[in-house]
Amino acid sequence: MDAKEHAVEIVKKLREHGHQAYLVGGCVRDLLLGREPADFDVATDATPEQVMRIFPETYAVGAQFGVVLVPGASGNRSHLVEVASFRSDIGYSDGRHPDQVRFSKDPKEDVRRRDFTINGLLLDPITGHVLDFVGGRKDIKARIIRSIGIPEERFAEDKLRMLRAVRFAARFEYTIDPSTFTAIQKFAPEILQVSRERIRDELTRILTEGHARRGFLLLDETGLLHELLPEIEAMKGVAQPPQFHPEGDVFVHTLLLLEYLPRPCPPSLAWGALLHDVGKPPTFRIAPDRIRFDDHVAVGVRMAEAICRRLRFSNEDTKQILALVDNHMRFADVQRMKESTLKRFVRLPHFDEHLELHRLDCLASHGDLSLYEFTREKRTTMPQSAIRPAPLLTGDDLISAGYKPGPRFKQILAAVEDGQLEGRLQTTNEAMDMVLREFPFSESTEARG
Repeated sequence: MDAKEHAVEIVKKLREHGHQAYLVGGCVRDLLLGREPADFDVATDATPEQVMRIFPETYAVGAQFGVVLVPGASGNRSHLVEVASFRSDIGYSDGRHPDQVRFSKDPKEDVRRRDFTINGLLLDPITGHVLDFVGGRKDIKARIIRSIGIPEERFAEDKLRMLRAVRFAARFEYTIDPSTFTAIQKFAPEILQVSRERIRDELTRILTEGHARRGFLLLDETGLLHELLPEIEAMKGVAQPPQFHPEGDVFVHTLLLLEYLPRPCPPSLAWGALLHDVGKPPTFRIAPDRIRFDDHVAVGVRMAEAICRRLRFSNEDTKQILALVDNHMRFADVQRMKESTLKRFVRLPHFDEHLELHRLDCLASHGDLSLYEFTREKRTTMPQSAIRPAPLLTGDDLISAGYKPGPRFKQILAAVEDGQLEGRLQTTNEAMDMVLREFPFSESTEARG
């Protein structure tokens, strides 16, 4: 049973117990658009307690707000369906959660508390009849994102809805209704009332759903970019050398790069693409020969780290995003790298993302993919055993040879690996001879007397 079948079975079972029940929200919108919904939600006049009695295996993650999760057969959590009780919300003093929830028997009352008209549709999955109390079908046809009711009230209830409006407008290539747009501009300075995690997740969706360039243009036009990522806003008007960047300033370049992001796109690649040149605005200078951005990579890494910490990225995601920023300029040297340096470069974790970022960087600027093709060819033809050879020597081998453990071990073992990667060292004996020759005991106070 797939997710849709599971949701329909929930509707049927609720109705068998005398309750109203419909598919609701984004899944209805997507079905009307001929898209495959990512998940399915059900709205019902049953209270959370009644839902939990009908479906004993449930997760009452938001029961106080009328939301219960119902898993699929045998507790299949991949087919979780959110079942929400009809309700009206009273007060949102924290800008996110209702202060008080009043359950209702009227689906019209429930729909009016939702965010946008295109998400306010109810579908009877048995008859196919759509209940539209807010003009959602008309706005889908007109390709408009419009708040249900008074926009200021909807955004005051949950500030994250401003980001969701931008995301939906970008994803579906819709326009934002003027009154809704004006309300976003008005409330934009209050977006930081939302938790950093929710902001991060919404921005990530904007970046990875296929229309990131349009999404960031809308973030800029609404004032949300200024509040959330002033480092990106600062790219506007920062000129670049036209011989390398005929497309224009750093902001134009970055948004063009976002337009080329693949679908699906790993979040770390998307954020790496957004932040790869974040260090350019503060390092901009006009030299006698041309525009320069001295040390922009190192500055960019520090700025990107601050942004990742601010948005509460995991340590693992932060590490990869920073690696992308830190290494994106190294491709300029790949044809001049020593064999050992090149092999170490292409064995970076998730190197496919580094290679893809370089390709996108080229497409969004000069269009020359020769270094990309060179690196891809090298990586494809190099066997893994050549990129990651088994060590010829270990620290234990050095100790056995008379070296005492210390900071020098790292230098010695790195030199041995260089010889391996460059093909100069093939055996353990060759490696040890090289160590004794280039790192003699006489040069080390750590050697055994």
